[in-house]
Amino acid sequence: MSVSFDGPTVVTEFDEIPYSQAWYDSLRNRLGEGVCRQLGVYAIPDEFLLTVVIPVYNERETLMTLVDHVRSVPIRKEIILVDDGSTDGTIDLLQELQTEANDDPDNRLKIEFHEVNRGKGAALRTGFGLASGNVVVVQDADLEYDPAEFPRLLQPIISGKADVVYGSRFLGDYAHRVLYFWHYLGNQFLTMLSNCFTNLNLTDMETCYKLFRREVLHEILPTLKQDRFGFEPEITAKVARRNLRIYELSISYDGRSYAEGKKIGWKDGVQAIWCILRYAWKD
Repeated sequence: MSVSFDGPTVVTEFDEIPYSQAWYDSLRNRLGEGVCRQLGVYAIPDEFLLTVVIPVYNERETLMTLVDHVRSVPIRKEIILVDDGSTDGTIDLLQELQTEANDDPDNRLKIEFHEVNRGKGAALRTGFGLASGNVVVVQDADLEYDPAEFPRLLQPIISGKADVVYGSRFLGDYAHRVLYFWHYLGNQFLTMLSNCFTNLNLTDMETCYKLFRREVLHEILPTLKQDRFGFEPEITAKVARRNLRIYELSISYDGRSYAEGKKIGWKDGVQAIWCILRYAWKD
């Protein structure tokens, strides 16, 4: 393995599993503890389990690639796919996945089906109810977000600093695709409005990447009501009300155009405003 800096390349040679204690110790001995902290190099406990909840609706073109990307992340995972009434053949792919041998201890697979389309929030509630991992992360079924960033997003929780982590598309210098100005402006407005009522200083309330300690999420789960994209402001308000420790880290973003299958629209923006006001004071 090589770790590159602006100067010379530091080369390490070992066969340890990434993020294992042995892997971390090898790098720490070579680079030093301070450099490891700056690079996000740390150890994930052997008993740790990450639950990845993936709501799916008409994602035949991207689903299998996304599942491969999630499986390739070197963390022990429980992958929960919830189909929300797809009509484009996605269900056939999920049924094929169900018939595969599910004997990979690092990638346990669970698949659920909604008979009719109910919305992202409803699919997430189904997935959350099945989650047994130490931490639960939301992952869209398209390729806009990169699962390879899971280990970096997990670090504040595993280190005991955070209960909840948001991955921000608008923080830091990670690459993101340039798309719609008005969509960006809408995201900024909704985040600012949400912050006004939650007293948080988030930069991206509408992000897909939200990670929760399971205990925190299971406390909130019975109160969740929104079936569509109103889930984002709803969960944010309920996290804020509980005075949980929230961290925000920058992420990359490869956004889709509407021609490529993007689903959220202006009506969802109006619904988000209603949800911000609705959940500002009580669950």
